[in-house]
Formats: sequence, C-alpha cells, structure tokens
Amino acid sequence: MTASPTQQSRRDARIRANAADLGLAARTPRVTAFTFIVLAAGLIVMTVVSASLGQLIIPFDQVLGSVLDKIGLHWLQGPSRAFGEEALWNVRFPRIVMAIVVGAALGVAGALMQGVFGNPLAEPGTVGVSSGAAVGASCSILMGWDFLGALTTPALAFACGLFTTLSVYLLARRDGRTEVVTLILTGVAVNAVAGALISFCTFAAPTSARDQIVFWQMGSFNGSRWNQVALVAPMCVVGVIAVQFMAHRLDLLALGEKPARHLGVDVERLRFRSMLVVALLVSSAVAFCGIIAFVGLVVPHLLRIIIGPGHRALLPASALGGALLLTIADFAARTTIRFADLPIGMLTSLVGGPFFFWLLRRSRSKSGGWA
Repeated sequence: MTASPTQQSRRDARIRANAADLGLAARTPRVTAFTFIVLAAGLIVMTVVSASLGQLIIPFDQVLGSVLDKIGLHWLQGPSRAFGEEALWNVRFPRIVMAIVVGAALGVAGALMQGVFGNPLAEPGTVGVSSGAAVGASCSILMGWDFLGALTTPALAFACGLFTTLSVYLLARRDGRTEVVTLILTGVAVNAVAGALISFCTFAAPTSARDQIVFWQMGSFNGSRWNQVALVAPMCVVGVIAVQFMAHRLDLLALGEKPARHLGVDVERLRFRSMLVVALLVSSAVAFCGIIAFVGLVVPHLLRIIIGPGHRALLPASALGGALLLTIADFAARTTIRFADLPIGMLTSLVGGPFFFWLLRRSRSKSGGWA
C-alpha cells in the first residue's frame, strides 16, 4: 500500500526532526559532561550521607576512614561508636550498593524500552517483566516452597520475569516479525492476567503469607546482604554493558523503522535482544527487593530532555540517574519516620505518578490530543 503525498511528507518531516534532535545531542558535549559530573558527585555524596545517618549516627569522616581503611589507607579514624563498623559493612553498605545496582539496572532498562518502542511513556513493566516476577514470588510465598532455601522466592521471581517477557514477545510475533503496538497490547493483556494471579495468591494465602506478598510488591532494600548483592550485581553489570553495544542502532531506530532498515539495522533482532536484556536487568533487580515502580520511566525521560536522545550518552547517564534516585529514595525510606522502614516502591510511585501525568500533559500539548 503506497503512502499518500501528505503522509509521506509528514513521515519525512518526522525523520528530519528526529535526525535534528540526534544532531543536537552531539553538539552539546558540555551539557552532557556537566550532567555526568553532577550525577556522579551526587551519587558519591548520597552514598556517604546514607551510610552516615540513621538510628546510629556515624560522622562523615569516620565513614570515609572506614572505607579507606578497607583499602589499606589509614588516613582517617574509623567509627568510634560500638558496633559502628558492623553497622556500616553488614547493614548499610550492602543496602546502599544494592540500591545503586538496582537503580542503574532499572534506569538503563527504561532508556532501552523507550528507545526500542520509540515512546517516552514506555517503561520495563510494559512487557510484563515486573508482574511476571511478582507472580513467581507470590506463588513461592503462598505454597511455602523452599527447595532452594532462602533463594527460592528470588529465583522464582527471576525465572517468571524472564518467562513472562519471552511470552509477550512470542505472543506478539507473527510472520517472523513484531509490531510495537502489538507488543504493547500483548503486554497489557499479560499484565492483566498476572495481576489476577497475584490477586488470587493474595486472597488464598494465610495472614502471614498475605503480608509477605503485599510487602514484597511494595519493594524494599531492608535486609539486603552482600551475598544477595553478589548474585544481582553480575547480571546487572552484564546487562548494562550489553546495552552499550546497541546504542548506535538505537539512534538509527529513532529515525523510524524503515529508515533504520535502509541503514542496515535488523530491527527485529534488535527488538528481541533488547527485550532479553530488559528481562535480565529487571528480573534480577526485583528478585530480592520487590517491585520498584516508575524509575525506568522518570529517569530516562528526564535525562533525555537534559542531554538529548543520543543513546551513547543517555544509557550510562540513565544508569547513574537511576542509582542516584534509588539511593535518595532508600535514604528517605530509612529516615523519614523514626524506627520505621517505608516501602521504597511507595516513595518512587509518589514521585513517578505526578511525573507520569506531566508527561501525558506534555504529549497532549505537543500533538494536540491524547494520541
């Protein structure tokens, strides 16, 4: 079917506009460099602040002294209070590192989804990975499975997240290819089914198991330990590195599927690999800490506005931005209410909900309607 002259002119205008946006991203290295410096500095500062403050206050210089002492530099005094060293290295630092790793994974996954779908409102939950992981965790808690010991629930959450994402892709695939709209609608349907299964598990579970299911879905870094970080971090690092090799093809895809194909991009293969990487990143991220919403939506879109849509800069910036956001959110979860640990998913939703509404209003003002 041949496009009309009007449709062709609109398509050409959109391609030129996207190409101009990519060119603008390449012409602003100072803004990009400044953004990276701010994000990295903010992450370092929040790491020290989060390690220092809490029910047991450890001065900043003693936190730095403890870290330097671990690498053999005895320049500053370590924690002087009883159990200060144990609190830092057995409780706070594992939690902080987990927040950094999970935030980086969710930020990169969100940037990748928005690039592949060509939609600023896309986020990892679109393909059902989070809801699938929640189904696995809910079933494990309901049935009381412990065949892998303490790793049973995280392992099932990870496996079900991967399985759900692959199911969405296979269900949306027809005649050897997939369409963005079909993927989104299939994801909506799969998310609805997963939500029903989670509701059934919550209804059928006894009181103690029901509380565990609900709390898991709220998300929390409470109880994070080094052995958990050692399981999650390698998968997240592999996913973040793999995404960097897709940056150039994602930039070409931003021009549209047909122009990208003409420039040598295998769009279908890129889409499949991207969904696999998203499934790996998000499934490993939520396996131990539960569902944390809106990070993959807020961070990439905000950074896209600041540094432009070029993925060579956007992807690593999203990793830093996601890590910084979750470090701040985890610090707020620990310290907002004395002797209480707020669900971190609740805090990110409080920020992400209004931001999502702003995105909708912004899209409406640009297009003249909700479409």
